[in-house]
Amino acid sequence: MRHTYLLSIISITLLFIIASCGNHRFTTASGLNPKDFRQKVEGQKTGLYKIANRNGMEACITNYGARVVALMTPDRNGKLEDVVCGFSNIHDYISQSQNYGATVGRYIGRILNAQYTLDGKTYHLQANHLLGHTAHGGDPNFGARMWKVTQATPSSITLNYLSPDGENGFPGNLNLFVTYTITEDNALDIRYEATTDKPTVLNLCNHSFFNISGNLNQNIENQTMWVDADYFSTYDRNKCVTGELWPVDSTPLDFREPHLLSEHINDNYGQLNIVNGYDHAWALNHPGDDTQPAAWIYDKVSGRKMEIYTTEPAIHIYTGNGLKGKVKGKQNIYYPFRAAVCFETCHFQDSPNNPQFPSTVLYPGDIFQSHTAYKFTTE
Repeated sequence: MRHTYLLSIISITLLFIIASCGNHRFTTASGLNPKDFRQKVEGQKTGLYKIANRNGMEACITNYGARVVALMTPDRNGKLEDVVCGFSNIHDYISQSQNYGATVGRYIGRILNAQYTLDGKTYHLQANHLLGHTAHGGDPNFGARMWKVTQATPSSITLNYLSPDGENGFPGNLNLFVTYTITEDNALDIRYEATTDKPTVLNLCNHSFFNISGNLNQNIENQTMWVDADYFSTYDRNKCVTGELWPVDSTPLDFREPHLLSEHINDNYGQLNIVNGYDHAWALNHPGDDTQPAAWIYDKVSGRKMEIYTTEPAIHIYTGNGLKGKVKGKQNIYYPFRAAVCFETCHFQDSPNNPQFPSTVLYPGDIFQSHTAYKFTTE
């Protein structure tokens, strides 16, 4: 009994220490000031939370959208630099309506015509897209909701959000937890767990914009990428998924042999022309297997390499084609065209309306679990 009591005291103390990042005396390796992340949203206090490992790798997380705000990783010389885009204060996250670092849900990507049918019942969702679709789970999605910190250690933090039945049209009270950990082998490890009291659909991901060069002023086209995928999901001319998977063979989306992003990103190819670059989901060759990398990206100048491990069946890769140098982020940098690349580990868009895709259905009594890790090494 006394042992359990002491463990509870230790846990509460650790949570207090981590939560005290809101104190202005707290410092972060990224240069962020925790007091710039103090605000009230939906009657709850926002804050900045730091997690780190013994090597000095550090992530800053905010409970507004369960977002990754900064990620400090070493280059080949041991120099720590921030490798994700974002903002230096909570006001900009709220006002800019960007998904930088956010936990996006209930459904990342589009559900066409803002509806789907499950077990004979049709659900009508919020249509927040100009063409009448549901994009990223509606507006606001989980990235603009307040999460509660439920557990914390110096290297890990767990956040919780209860999405009420009917939120943006989705059925079921969804109880969702996300845990961020900085591991001792220099990975940002992300684990999701969720339950529901009604049949629903769920497709989550972290939407961090990575530039592993550490120079957020430059684009990512001179970085080398590899993807373990033989097929990718196709679009029609309105960027709506067709439900088809095409072979990457003999297309600019073939990264089975690593090559520079610049090599084919501007090719005159229909699928690239629709989105002005890469913005597609690759069907992974080893879905559900997080013991081997699904993809990696390498920056020759800094020597950083980021490997992506996931239990998800797909990885949606977006090369920042919508960045236009008009949004001012951290360090007063206006993020230029293709300043970052997102590796969104997830299921396919519009899966509820495409039974040939892996199912995104979650039933009462089942536990949704998903794991993704972004592991950093140097060469």
